[in-house]
Amino acid sequence: MTQNFADNKNKALEGWIHCELGDFVLEIDLAVLPGQVLVLFGPSGSGKTTTLRAVAGLIKPQRGYIKLGEHIICDSSSNTWVPSHLRKIGYLTQDNNLFPHLDVLGNIGYGISQSDKILKNNTIDHYINMFNLLGLERRYPNELSGGQQQRVALARALATRPEALLLDEPFSSLDGELKRTLRGELRNILSVNNLPTILVTHDVEEALTLGDNVQVLDNGTSIASGVPVDILGQPPKETVARLVGVENIIKMELSSRNVEDGVMVCQLSKDSDLNTKDLSIEVPLGDLEVGDSLNIGIRASDIILGKARFPESSARNQILGSVREIELRPPGYRISLDCNGILLYCHITGSSKDEMDIRIGQELWAIFKASSCFVVSD
Repeated sequence: MTQNFADNKNKALEGWIHCELGDFVLEIDLAVLPGQVLVLFGPSGSGKTTTLRAVAGLIKPQRGYIKLGEHIICDSSSNTWVPSHLRKIGYLTQDNNLFPHLDVLGNIGYGISQSDKILKNNTIDHYINMFNLLGLERRYPNELSGGQQQRVALARALATRPEALLLDEPFSSLDGELKRTLRGELRNILSVNNLPTILVTHDVEEALTLGDNVQVLDNGTSIASGVPVDILGQPPKETVARLVGVENIIKMELSSRNVEDGVMVCQLSKDSDLNTKDLSIEVPLGDLEVGDSLNIGIRASDIILGKARFPESSARNQILGSVREIELRPPGYRISLDCNGILLYCHITGSSKDEMDIRIGQELWAIFKASSCFVVSD
């Protein structure tokens, strides 16, 4: 699935915008190179969609500027304002917004302004083939599956040969396997066509798969930015960690450093109300000193449950606890393990739960590698 927009070469999308909508204030810097994807990640109401609407020209920022290639499309200082229909920006909303009265051909061709009917038809045919829509040309949106509607919406967004692309939760209504298929196809299209793209998503996997850079938004402000695997995989800040769903964040204190093994040993913080002194966790070596307080993040999916210790395992952390709660969390279960007053959350499959016959009150070992732990700043 490829097409090349030669005139998109070297057209970056950049800017700084300040928007006030009632009591809500958004302030954000943007910089997206050709062929790259900037992911906007954050909770509902954090300003992600507002950012897209401002770039698309559907909202006018009170202050700031937006530049696409060499063209200023918005600048409050010079009162420059290019209307949305002249910005050459493709915008795919969360709901697709296909025209219900138009069939697939009509939807894809809607924004194509070519006066040459043959050339226009050839362009539509190109996208019909690109998105595997052969045989669906005369169907209307209500006759299409969710995946087919998504393909039509993407085709329509690209058929106008945009110079930048905005995607708002493009795969939110699709199932897992179809999501993965379309992500791969989209990633290929974006890289080949040198399109600077801004993607809004709540999905960590989607951000890691498609994103070159990520900005985490909270209440209209960017609270973290960088490479997705660093920011979302092992979040550096507690606020970000909680937003991306890190289930275990434990306040601890550094008790020793083992430079040879490349680890630090942490024990429960003295500030804790718990009396236990037995809980210790090894984490990767960092720039901290003995006695420093720190928060340790551990993903529930990185913890293995066992009925006994693994004495010959490479896992440095093996902590005994008792099962406090078993919650259904499709596609599996979340087990809450009480480890001397500290709750550790672990994810397991349904078959593992059944085979281990896990019950409330049962003693189990939480087992995880030091490399699965990361330091989270306040």
